[in-house]
Amino acid sequence: MRKKLLLGNWKMNKTPSEAKAFAEGCAEMVAYAINHGIEVGVAPTFVCLQTVKEHAPQGLIVAAQNCNEHASGAYTGEISIPMLQEIGIDTVILGHSERREYNGETSAKCNEKIKALLAANMTPVYCCGESLETFEKGETKKWVAQQIREGFEGLTPEQAGKVVIAYEPIWAIGTGKSATKEIAEDTIGFIRRTLRESFGPVANDIRILYGGSVKPGNIAEYMSQEDIDGALVGGASLALDSYQGLIEGLVG
Repeated sequence: MRKKLLLGNWKMNKTPSEAKAFAEGCAEMVAYAINHGIEVGVAPTFVCLQTVKEHAPQGLIVAAQNCNEHASGAYTGEISIPMLQEIGIDTVILGHSERREYNGETSAKCNEKIKALLAANMTPVYCCGESLETFEKGETKKWVAQQIREGFEGLTPEQAGKVVIAYEPIWAIGTGKSATKEIAEDTIGFIRRTLRESFGPVANDIRILYGGSVKPGNIAEYMSQEDIDGALVGGASLALDSYQGLIEGLVG
């Protein structure tokens, strides 16, 4: 049975002192989640990673929002996997739509990063999702299937089973709009079938999250669906009370 996962993507929010306050204040809710068989985590900015890691309660996953596929070199502004490993980070978000749009990140580039993370025994959280235009054209599945094929290119079934996927329709990220639970389940079920075609039964074990204006008030609806294994949440993960509400919605 796939374990539920809640991952908060803080994006470019929180100073180190604000991040520390969150880490120190979330112990009780993290313990509550773990006691109910749910994994929870947050993805701070690079400058806050070590602070959160040092002050977080046991069991809170602390993830990076990106990484470089090279171990070192002349890549100004980039962060390597060994740097993340040294401060205890073992999970990295890749291919978020904002990085695709603002930083030109492609599925092929994510594929390189996925392979590098897996080689380092780390967990990639690979994002996929379509624009409003693509959605309105009825081409969501074609678009997402291509992102999955390119992102997972060259992986073995064993490797594929170690990747977490986050389906985030771009038109629902930070807009206040959210895909209905039926739309989310239909697309995520399709992603799982696409994975099954390439990797066989291991697709049944791959965790696929939903993201896109997820809030304490609607997270339980998504979690009621068979193929949705958790959520990648932006704004609603920033405040302790809201984060607690998300956990309670996951527990049900």
